[in-house]
Amino acid sequence: MDWTVIETRWHEFKASAKREWDKLSEAQLSGTRGNRGYLRKRVQEAYGVSAEEAERQLTVWQDRQYDRTARSANGP
Repeated sequence: MDWTVIETRWHEFKASAKREWDKLSEAQLSGTRGNRGYLRKRVQEAYGVSAEEAERQLTVWQDRQYDRTARSANGP
């Protein structure tokens, strides 16, 4: 999934991000507005990890996301 889709439709992906990084508050997640750099910084701060580790986590999470609209348009 392209990050642009995640950022554009952040309201659809925010709950999944909250499940992944439960130390982040709703306000912190909302405040990122799906911006990858902002989200990486929040993950880095909340979990005390390096920028590289936060980026790795974002990439793994991104790879697990799917386009719900495309999936429903193509059937179950």
